[in-house]
Amino acid sequence: MTTTITVLLLAVVLLGLIVMALLGGRFVRRRMLDPPGVRAAAQALRTAGLAAPPLRNGLTKESAVQALPYLRALLETPGVALCDPDGRSLGAQGPGGHHVDAVAETVRDSLRADRRQLVTLPTCDVAGCAVARAVVVPLIASGEPAGALVVLTGSAVGPYLIRAADETSRFITTQLELADLDASRADLARAEVRALRAQISPHFIYNALTTIAAFVRSDPDRARELLLEFADFTRYSFRQAGEFTTLADELGNIEKYLTLERARFGDRLRIRWRIAPEVLGVVVPFLSIQPLVENAVRHGLAGRPGGGTVSVTAEDIGPDCVISVEDDGQGMDPERVGRHDEPGADHDADHVGLGNVDDRLRAAFGEDYGLVVETAPDAGTKVIVRLPKFAPGVTALS
Repeated sequence: MTTTITVLLLAVVLLGLIVMALLGGRFVRRRMLDPPGVRAAAQALRTAGLAAPPLRNGLTKESAVQALPYLRALLETPGVALCDPDGRSLGAQGPGGHHVDAVAETVRDSLRADRRQLVTLPTCDVAGCAVARAVVVPLIASGEPAGALVVLTGSAVGPYLIRAADETSRFITTQLELADLDASRADLARAEVRALRAQISPHFIYNALTTIAAFVRSDPDRARELLLEFADFTRYSFRQAGEFTTLADELGNIEKYLTLERARFGDRLRIRWRIAPEVLGVVVPFLSIQPLVENAVRHGLAGRPGGGTVSVTAEDIGPDCVISVEDDGQGMDPERVGRHDEPGADHDADHVGLGNVDDRLRAAFGEDYGLVVETAPDAGTKVIVRLPKFAPGVTALS
């Protein structure tokens, strides 16, 4: 009996050893399924991704300080630095960073020639410093000298380091060119907002002030209220806080505009609001809805002795917010809607800003968004705006 138990125990132990060996081999084989360079490549991509955001702000001392630790990790050298086009250091990283001042002239030469330079550095007095040479790579972004990448290394400079320095410089210049593109887009957006501000009807301003003046004697309290509304309207319309705002702020300004217009037109101008509270926080381009309402007021009243109705609706529809501005005025030929902003076309004074708003919506949110205009003669006009409720990189503070 004892012999049988012993044999069984030995069999169980042997079986366990076999299973462990098989499982161990399987785990080893699984680990070896990854090619040798995959983990290193993934780490390099992650490091480059961390260096990109500060460089997208342009090449400054602040962005250099933030990006250099990641650039040094990519290059694995004793030191790395970024310089401006005059050779002045914007920042250095690593124990060899004190050598960067010695390459100022080389940086200028490298930028003038648009060529990589390899320079031997003077011996320094810093104990244990392993830096003996520097690879200076010019940074040419959008055709203009932006600065230089300085890679500090030992006396031996191999082809791998040269290739790595070249690739890193290309990565940096790509980020700087994207920063230039972002700045150009921001400048364009600001210019478009200025154009919209210029299109705020001088007749509206004149008529609003005339209406307020008419109330000064007959109803001073009403005149004071309207003057405050006018001040708030102009303060918002000419603000400098950015190219985006919230739908709540945009609608608040529209309400002030309509208060002034109703003081002028009285019961001839009727307003209908239907706003879903869930979308009040949606981010919209600044002055993107107000021009639509201004157009609707004109069309809602044009040629109608009894006045007209303007309806403003904002709905929560899945991932999107849909805003519509509708009037029951005279409408227009749909064929004219797409032509009012074309070069050489007759500009329709009653549709100022529509093309501008459409362009800004598409630039901010993509070609799937923009304006849709539904109109026909004697059938009124409805302008529909579809916006994403959330868009990466788009905030009311941008």
